[in-house]
Amino acid sequence: MLEPGDTTTRTSNPQQTNTNRYKFQGTPEPLREAQALVPSWAGNGAAYLPAPAHQKLLRELMNRFPYRLDTNFAKMDRIAHADIEAFKERVYATEFHGHTIGAWKRLLAHGDEDAIRRGLEIQFNIRDEGRPVVK
Repeated sequence: MLEPGDTTTRTSNPQQTNTNRYKFQGTPEPLREAQALVPSWAGNGAAYLPAPAHQKLLRELMNRFPYRLDTNFAKMDRIAHADIEAFKERVYATEFHGHTIGAWKRLLAHGDEDAIRRGLEIQFNIRDEGRPVVK
């Protein structure tokens, strides 16, 4: 998670303390490299710190490895509240094109392009040109 930086020069409305959460987007080898690098940071590198020096290390990590901005929905995981948990359960259980939202999330978040391709081929008859449809 990254802090927004110094917002004191902004008008009061955009002076926010919102953080951004990023998710690793690369293959297993760069992930292992990133996982080996973080513990080398002073103190407990894996612990979240809003300190500018730690935020700088996080930005350097993001410049070196592929990350994507995570959604606000994922940020809700940091909040322990029964009504939020009930909302998430309802959304994840909602059926959409023959699968629950939770099943689609698991498929798409897995990162296995072949599994994603097979799932889309089976459900929507979507395929790469020149490749047979998976049955």
